[in-house]
Amino acid sequence: MKLVTYSGALIVAATLSSHALAATSDSMVRDDIVTRGNVQIEVLSQGQGPAIVILPSLGRSGRDYDKVAGLLAEDGFRVLRPEPRGIGRSKGPMENLSVHDFAADVATVIEQEQAGPAIVVGHAWGNFAARQLAADRPDLVKGVVLAAASAGKVPPGSKEQPISPEMRKAIDGAGDLRLPASQRLEYLREAFFAPGNNPRVWLDGWYPATHEAESHARNTTPVDDYFAAGNAPILDLQAGHDAVAPRRFSQVLKSMLGDRVTVVVIPDAGHALAPEQPKAVADAISAFAKGLQVRQ
Repeated sequence: MKLVTYSGALIVAATLSSHALAATSDSMVRDDIVTRGNVQIEVLSQGQGPAIVILPSLGRSGRDYDKVAGLLAEDGFRVLRPEPRGIGRSKGPMENLSVHDFAADVATVIEQEQAGPAIVVGHAWGNFAARQLAADRPDLVKGVVLAAASAGKVPPGSKEQPISPEMRKAIDGAGDLRLPASQRLEYLREAFFAPGNNPRVWLDGWYPATHEAESHARNTTPVDDYFAAGNAPILDLQAGHDAVAPRRFSQVLKSMLGDRVTVVVIPDAGHALAPEQPKAVADAISAFAKGLQVRQ
């Protein structure tokens, strides 16, 4: 077996046939492959205990959550990070996908890893797939964490769009590798990072084909397909300086879905959230997960 080092953690290059290998440390990260037909999904996994699945932001990798995943593993959870199609070794058709398709990829991971029902964390764009999975496959989802998530709707009576055209330009521009780095940094500051936080950590790590496929899925899948996340308990984990999901929209999910939604606000964080406040993010997810264990 080949061992490689990634971001200070030990990564074991493996496939599902190696599942019999016992984990020797919560810092050990396994790199597995699951398949369904012509779709192949790479999964980073670490830790032992109840499962938490983390879905990344638009056009980005689960490797953005190294610190969060490590903290959750240390706290007694098994953390799975499926890579979206087009990232790493994940591959499959990329044209005309819906949010249902991305949710089905995650369902395959949970089933083949025998990890359900799981807490599913969807960060930014990943929140759409997390909610869709809870709606399509409630048997696989114990609870949903929506991290720096656009609700997809606005308060009743508002004429605004959930995400303005100006903010959409900044989101897309941040990951547009054809633009100068200086312009992309400005877009990152505008859309993703709280004042004073360093946007350079997200200058790299963008996957244009995935960005395009996920954007198409968001634009063509009806919001009501995923909005309510089935009947799952929801942690609405908000960033205090989120320009994409701004404070004026912060009660949309709670007002429409009621007591199923718990709101927690992370200070000094923008839409990127995980690289800005990894400890606070991990602590909030852990508390929510442990609370569901007690209730169930």
